[in-house]
Amino acid sequence: MNNLIINKKPRTYIPQDLKIEWENLAPILDELQKRAINSAQELEQWLKDKSELEAALEEDFAWRYIKMSCDTANEDLVKSFQYFATEIEPKISPIANELNKKFSESPFIDQLDQDKYFVYIRAVKKALELYREENIELFTQLQVAQQKYQGITGAMSVKINDQEFTLEQAANFLKDTNRSVRQNAWETIQQRRLVAKDDLNILFDELVAMRHQVALNAGFENYRDYMFQALGRFDYTPKDCYDFAEAIEKEVVPVLKEQAEKRQVALGLTTLKPWDMEVSTTGKPALKPFNNGQELIDKSIACFTAINPSLGEKLAIMKANHLFDVESRMGKAPGGYNYPLAETGAPFIFMNSANSLRDLTTMVHEGGHAIHTFLTADLALNDFKHCPSEVAELASMSMELISMDNWDVYFDNEEELNRAKKEQLADVLKTLPWVAVIDQFQHWIYTNPGHNAADREAAFKQIYTRFGAGFADWTDFEQQFGNLWQKQLHLFEVPFYYIEYAIAQLGAIAVWKNYKENPSKALDQYLAALALGYTKPMNEIYETAGIKFDFSAAYIKELAEFVKDELNKLS
Repeated sequence: MNNLIINKKPRTYIPQDLKIEWENLAPILDELQKRAINSAQELEQWLKDKSELEAALEEDFAWRYIKMSCDTANEDLVKSFQYFATEIEPKISPIANELNKKFSESPFIDQLDQDKYFVYIRAVKKALELYREENIELFTQLQVAQQKYQGITGAMSVKINDQEFTLEQAANFLKDTNRSVRQNAWETIQQRRLVAKDDLNILFDELVAMRHQVALNAGFENYRDYMFQALGRFDYTPKDCYDFAEAIEKEVVPVLKEQAEKRQVALGLTTLKPWDMEVSTTGKPALKPFNNGQELIDKSIACFTAINPSLGEKLAIMKANHLFDVESRMGKAPGGYNYPLAETGAPFIFMNSANSLRDLTTMVHEGGHAIHTFLTADLALNDFKHCPSEVAELASMSMELISMDNWDVYFDNEEELNRAKKEQLADVLKTLPWVAVIDQFQHWIYTNPGHNAADREAAFKQIYTRFGAGFADWTDFEQQFGNLWQKQLHLFEVPFYYIEYAIAQLGAIAVWKNYKENPSKALDQYLAALALGYTKPMNEIYETAGIKFDFSAAYIKELAEFVKDELNKLS
C-alpha cells in the first residue's frame, strides 16, 4: 500500500511548516506586493509563488470546513472555521485585490502566452471590476451566517419505532412497500423540518438582506445580476435560464407526468401522495447495493477500476489516506461534497450514506469530482483548477452514467441491476425540473429582495407547481409543501449555484450517449476535457469532451428522448 500514500510536492516559496495565522501571512503577502517584476519570466514566477500561497490557504480552509461539517456540535471546530472566516479572509481580501491590480497593470502581461492565460486574465479583470472594500465585512458576516444552516440541520433527527435516525437514515422508510410505514416516516420527517422552519426563515431573511447589500455596493440593481458576473457566467444570461426552464417544462415534465401515471397504476392507487414517490413499483423492497460505508468505498474502487484501472487507483489512494467520511450519523452536517485539497492534489469525499441506491449514485457522483481533482492537480496555477460549476458538474454527472456499465459490482443479480439502472435514469430526468424550480426560485428571491417569508413560500409553491410539484397530490399538506425549499442546502450556502446541474446533466447524457457508441473514445474525450481544468473557455471544454455546450429546447428534447428509449430497453 506504500505507493498509495500521498507525498505533497515540496513548497518552493513559502515555508514548509507555515502555520496559517495572520502574523505569519502578512510578510509573505507584503513581499508579493513589493516584489519588482522586470520580465514576463519574472511575472510568471510571481504568479507561481502567489499560487503556492493560495493553495496552502485553500487547503487550510478546506480542512477547517471538512472537520466542522463532520462534527457540527464540536464548538472548537466551529471556532476554528470562524477564525479563518473572520480573522484571515477579511485581511487577505484587500491585499488579493492589490495583487490582482499589480498583475493586470504589469507591462509584461501581453508577453505571456495568451492561449494559456486568456481565461485567467479574464477572471482577474472581472474580480477587479466587482471588488468593493465595503463588501469585505459583509462577506465575513455571510460566511459565518451561512454556517448556521449546518448547525440547525445537523441537529435534526427523528424517532421511528422508538429508534433515533438522522433524516437521511429515516428517508429509507420512504421505500418501504407498506404504505402506512412510508406515510408515518414522511410525516415524521416533515414535522421535524417544520420545527426548524422559523429559525431557517429568519436566517434566510438575514442572508438575502446581506446579499442584496453586496449587490448594491457593487453597483448592481439586484444580487441575481451581481452573481451572474461574480460566477463568471460569460456563456449565458438570465434570459437563457428562463428559456431553459420553459424548455424543461415543455419537453421533460410531460415525460415525468407519464411515468407518475404508470407509477399510480402499478401501485394500485387512486392518487399518489408525497410518500409514494420513492417506493419501487415492482412491489419489492428497496435496493441495498452495500451494507456499510467501508463496503461502499471498496465496491466503488472496484467499479472505477473496471471502467479504467487508473480511475480505481485514484479512489484507492483516497482510501489509503483516510480521505472519506461517508456514513450518516448524529451531529454530522447534511448532504455530500467532494472538497479538493489544493496542495495535496487529492480531494476529501463527505457524504451521509444510509446504505441506499441514492448513496451509490452520490458516491459515483462525488467520485467523478474526485477524478477531476486528481487530473487537474499538476496544472501550473492553483486558479487553473477552479472550474466553473458547469464543468465541475459535468465531471460528476457523467460518471454517474458511465459507471452504470459496471454496477454489477454492487448487485448480484440481473433483475436488481436492471432495477437500479431504471431508477437512476428516472432520477436523471427528475433532476431537470427540480433544478429549474430551484433556479427560478432564486431568480424570484433576489429580484424581489423586499419579500417576506410568506411571499417566499407562495412563490415557491407557484414555481414548484409549474414543474409538476413532484407529481404528487399535496392536499392537506400545504405547510409541508411550501416549506420543501428549506431542505436545499445550496440556497443557504452557495446562492445561485444550481442551474449548472441541469446544464451539466444534459452534457452528461451526451457524454453517456457517446460512451454507449464508443466507450474507449468517449472516456478518453471525457478525461481530456477534465484535465484542462479551467484553462479554456467553457464551450471548448465541452467540445473536448465530444459534446455541445447547448441547452436549447431541441437539444433537451433529443436527449430526453434518448434517456426515455434507454429506460424502455430496461423494461
